[in-house]
Amino acid sequence: MSIKSEHLHTKSYLTLKTKREKKGAKTMRNQLLLWFILGAFVLTTLNSVHDVLAHEEYIRLRKQHGHGVDHIQQMEQPLSGIQIHKTVLALTKSASIHVAGPNLLGSKGEDVEWVTINLRNANPTNDDWVGVFSPAKFNESYCPPVTIDEQKYGAPFLCTAPLKFKYANYQNANYTKTGRTSLKFRLINQRGDFSFAFFSGGLENPKLIGISNFVGYANPKAPLYPRLALGKSWDIMTVTWTSGYNIDEAVPFVEWGWKGQEQKRSPAGTLTFHRNSMCGTPARTVGWRDPGFIHTSFLKDLWPNMVYTYKLGHMLNNGSIVWSKKYSFKSPPFPGQESLQRIVIFGDMGKQERDGSNEYANYQPGSLMTTDTLIKDLDNIDAVFLIGDLPYANGYISQWDQFTAQVEPITSRVPFMIASGNHERTWENSGSLYTGLDSGGECGVPAETLYYVPAENRAKFWYAADYGMFHFCIGDTEHDWREGSEQYKFIEQCFASANRHKQPWLIFAAHRVLGYSSNDWYAKEGSFEEPMGREHLQKLWQKYKVDMAFFGHVHNYERVCPIYQNQCVNKETSHYSGIVNGTIHVVVGGGGSHLNTFTTINTTWSVFKDYDYGFVKLTAFNQSSLLFEYKKSRDGKVYDSFTISRDYKDVLACVHDGCEPTTLAS
Repeated sequence: MSIKSEHLHTKSYLTLKTKREKKGAKTMRNQLLLWFILGAFVLTTLNSVHDVLAHEEYIRLRKQHGHGVDHIQQMEQPLSGIQIHKTVLALTKSASIHVAGPNLLGSKGEDVEWVTINLRNANPTNDDWVGVFSPAKFNESYCPPVTIDEQKYGAPFLCTAPLKFKYANYQNANYTKTGRTSLKFRLINQRGDFSFAFFSGGLENPKLIGISNFVGYANPKAPLYPRLALGKSWDIMTVTWTSGYNIDEAVPFVEWGWKGQEQKRSPAGTLTFHRNSMCGTPARTVGWRDPGFIHTSFLKDLWPNMVYTYKLGHMLNNGSIVWSKKYSFKSPPFPGQESLQRIVIFGDMGKQERDGSNEYANYQPGSLMTTDTLIKDLDNIDAVFLIGDLPYANGYISQWDQFTAQVEPITSRVPFMIASGNHERTWENSGSLYTGLDSGGECGVPAETLYYVPAENRAKFWYAADYGMFHFCIGDTEHDWREGSEQYKFIEQCFASANRHKQPWLIFAAHRVLGYSSNDWYAKEGSFEEPMGREHLQKLWQKYKVDMAFFGHVHNYERVCPIYQNQCVNKETSHYSGIVNGTIHVVVGGGGSHLNTFTTINTTWSVFKDYDYGFVKLTAFNQSSLLFEYKKSRDGKVYDSFTISRDYKDVLACVHDGCEPTTLAS
């Protein structure tokens, strides 16, 4: 179905009459009466057949291109289970929902608040649920009528998914007996006011039985959720953030400088994206929500190893300035500098609600464990690489805000570098290497807009990054990486550009497994990898003596021996020294999403497997010594580790398929 990119408010045939001001009992009775009168004109079956079919086709194609039915069921976005188009208006005096507490949030500058909702229902069931909507007038979204009935009676009553939801019986087993309960929701500042809708009928046949009063933040446009990233040069740090201010309202900038010293200001560019930027449903339909404005500033000419403070600013047209909180970061070391340098790498993080919302799917149960463990150890982390599958928004754009808020304590303090995964990019007929609908119609747009990476073209998510003694080459598995492709040429150039005397630790990372994995579905396919991965890339890993190759996509942890052409080239497991004659492959996709099982086949190249949530931490002590640690998210303790020690001559040494040309001439 073709969905108009702008909300056609003038064609909205129902409008919530609830105002932000307090209403008396008489006003409430009048409002309910108005709803019933208007509801009489609404077709009892308010259902968009076209979008239901589109959703069914979405599920069918995902099963067709997935790795088994269980995989697909687990990967489903919780919000996609809500058949919002089927909503029937059923407001009744026997049910009520009310926000307990102030209607104004963030009065002291907070960007997150807890809100308590009181519910009453004379006919309670276990299928009753509450959805959080923003903007608060959630029925002002417009779905063009498609079927004959829709054209005659009007478009579906609701065509916008909630931000989150909870069942009314959440943590209250007596709800169906008493018909009364309270729920607590954690609301982030998300550039709009909020209302809470009370439904019966479950997620598949929702009946709207009550609507709360509205709540909102004192400044819904405030600059929030800074994301640091390494620039194209070691002495550049980029800061990206989200606000509600377009450039015709305010000028965005960053005020920054050495901690305790005079501060200076750097300008920021402003981007956004629109509904018509999305490739398909649900991103263009029920999942659409305005993303606000995304600002990026480049903090240049940094001195190495210095602590800088910064805050985000928007200068309004009247000359006043709206400020964010103050943050800080430590600038990167000079390339090749010998000092303690610590890098965290993992994939497939997802997002998780601290208030227990969306709990029925148990969608990404390890996400907050990983987040909180990293926050606790942030003083001992210099940079983070999340190699694809960030929030699993899958076309529900509001979830990107939820994710940026969740990881903000990390991204505001250390560079947070991302890679593109299938749940960011893959969509039919959109230039993706793989077929499928995993991005939910996003086709990479939110990820490449909300997060900066030092790529020449952010729509092609491959790039190089330097941090001290590390040289990173980040691949984009959702675009062609095979020999002869544009990306293949980049990968070789990135490997070749590493000065192994100054930056001895050469790391490749990408989302899908292009190396080795004992995951069950890869084993059933007989490849133990994405088909053609090793066939095309292993000669580059060998030629340029890549130390380690990291992958996500598979939601578990596995370390492979130093390997070339399916053969382990080093029998050691805890300490490697001497020449680099094979690349160590690591699957580190246990960042938070549901776990994947291993095959029962004995893969002789596998050194260590773990069916749990976790991440890898690399610690470079100098140009000759490195520590590898795999830590579980549940406790931050080390469960697998090894060390590497070698000299520069070991990197230069000739190995099989990794020798520089020589001549017999003296």
